[in-house]
Amino acid sequence: MTAPWVSLFSGGKDSSWALYRALESDRPVGSLVTVHPSPGSFMYHVPATHLARLAAESIGLPLLEVEVAVPADGPVTAGEQGDRELAPLESALEGYRDRHGLGGVVAGAVASEYQTSRIEGLCGRLGCELYAPLWGAEPRAAGRAMVDAGFDVRIVRVAADGLDETWLGRRLDRAALDELDERHAERGVHVLGEGGEYETLVVDGPHMARPIEFEAAVDWHGSHGDLVIEDAWLG
Repeated sequence: MTAPWVSLFSGGKDSSWALYRALESDRPVGSLVTVHPSPGSFMYHVPATHLARLAAESIGLPLLEVEVAVPADGPVTAGEQGDRELAPLESALEGYRDRHGLGGVVAGAVASEYQTSRIEGLCGRLGCELYAPLWGAEPRAAGRAMVDAGFDVRIVRVAADGLDETWLGRRLDRAALDELDERHAERGVHVLGEGGEYETLVVDGPHMARPIEFEAAVDWHGSHGDLVIEDAWLG
């Protein structure tokens, strides 16, 4: 019997795309795994991870949730913080492996060596494979592939020069990707937001049976802000 895989899942576009590609390639994904980090995380997507429960219901997969706190016991290096943030995830996956087996981990990493090297190390220690279909992808092509596949991606956080409050709640479509490409040329904004320029929530896609609908308010602080999800439900 083939051991199940798990898919690291924040509800954002990159982890959702990685999951979709894994399912399309017939990898036996048995569970989603959502990390709920505290603000200031170096390793994980932070905003709106609580909506992963709705997404998991729509996708039809069980959800394993992991709480991860940023170290609070004095100053640590970036590397030490990343290692400490990884530990609760590794412990949760080790428990999953012991109960169900673990064939591999799906991750939505694009270009972050900081994150990917730690996930690679985790997979090595757990004795499983890593599938990261976005790793090294050309950002514009990857974004267009998501749009063309039918992903409804909404921007829920922005923190970059050239991105104002009008981007919050905006759908990531081809027009938005073209504008992000212009911001990349002008100001170095990563088209997929890999540098934290923006964060996203996938509210619908070909892997989801029902869309996520929501009510939200904009919380803007002059140069950065969030779309605060006040209520959400499956349509």
